Amino acid sequence: MLLHIFRAIFIVVILAVIFVNISSPAVSAEADRTDFYKILWGGLGLALFAIFIDVCTPKKSLAALAGVFFGLLVGIFVSWALVPVLDLVNDIYKMGLSEIAVEAIKWMMGICICYLTISVVMRTKDDVRFVVPYVEFAKQTKGFRPLVLDTSAIIDGRISDLCQSRLFDAPLIVPRFVLEELQLISDSADKLKRNRGRRGLDILNDMRTNPIIDVDIDETSSPEVSAVKGVDQKLVVFTKENNGRLVTTDYNLSKVAQVHRVDVINVNDLANSLKTIALPGENMKIKIIKPGEEAEQGIGYLDDGTMVVVEGARNKIGRDIVVSITSSLQTSAGKMIFGKFEGFSQKNQ
Repeated sequence: MLLHIFRAIFIVVILAVIFVNISSPAVSAEADRTDFYKILWGGLGLALFAIFIDVCTPKKSLAALAGVFFGLLVGIFVSWALVPVLDLVNDIYKMGLSEIAVEAIKWMMGICICYLTISVVMRTKDDVRFVVPYVEFAKQTKGFRPLVLDTSAIIDGRISDLCQSRLFDAPLIVPRFVLEELQLISDSADKLKRNRGRRGLDILNDMRTNPIIDVDIDETSSPEVSAVKGVDQKLVVFTKENNGRLVTTDYNLSKVAQVHRVDVINVNDLANSLKTIALPGENMKIKIIKPGEEAEQGIGYLDDGTMVVVEGARNKIGRDIVVSITSSLQTSAGKMIFGKFEGFSQKNQ
């Protein structure tokens, strides 16, 4: 809404300037009707061109726009430097070009040089470098670099505790396509997936209502992000565009992001550095979902998807039992908890 108001003010100001100039006595004279039309159509043309560029410029294309202006500036400077050379060549070699022809050549030369410089900068804006100074068209983010959350990090939930403890002061960004994937998981026909998706939505809602945590749902979609398929690929491109750091618990996604030179915060690696929360000798209540690979083993899962391997629980599938923790394993791919069956409680009412 504010942008539309600004555009309206711009049009009013342009029309006011045109009216003031064409209503002046000098321009209003019959002898200066040519200047009248030059001011009128020139002003309207420039205004329409500026609005067209404004409306047609894609979102989040600041680097491309900066590249265009930089290329235009270089082209104008080079053209200005070559103008005396053209006059010198015309005089030395007696080419006999008229003043009108020389002016036309200067205009065409300037347009061609500006076009070439803009084209070169646009095609190499990501890796163009100069000796002095070093120039690279990369988005610069003021303050802390934002943290881009993927679906696995939201469902995991530990990022909320980390931000609550003020370990991360950077703003959190959840792209729209990540939220859509989370909604899709919460509507899954599989009960486990559905519970994990709803858990992720509840955690995200709690984070957004927490005054300590700064969470933003990014609704924009740049052409670069829309051009790639798959949520993981979109996350990598989106994080790179926003000069952020990707937060995930997905081992494969973290490796792919590192290949594309995107900084990754793997929550599992961070938890591995801080040691596991499941200590040997502690008891926990777990529901056995399926049999394990070994004899007498049963498999259960915590709310965040952590696998719990229980000895002596193969015949307790579908029941809630009390498990005594014997050991745990934490890797970049996730964590596993091992325990043994001590007894079981009745089924959930």
